[in-house]
Amino acid sequence: MRKNNWACFLLVLAGIVIGGFIGNLFPSTWLNYGQSFGLSSPLILDLGILSVTFGLSIKITIASILGIAAAIMIYHFI
Repeated sequence: MRKNNWACFLLVLAGIVIGGFIGNLFPSTWLNYGQSFGLSSPLILDLGILSVTFGLSIKITIASILGIAAAIMIYHFI
């Protein structure tokens, strides 16, 4: 039986979101320890009549890694 890749993607995405939420619930614990990377200031493209702002920042925490691991285990048992 072939498993659906979209289900795996959505479960991993849900694991990241729930892990990040749990990390924010306990800000002074080891669960919220992590690293942020991305653009420190947004890139702005000003074309006179149109202004477009690009920005990306990602914060990986222990809680989000645990959420990803839990999502992969849930996907394995489905």
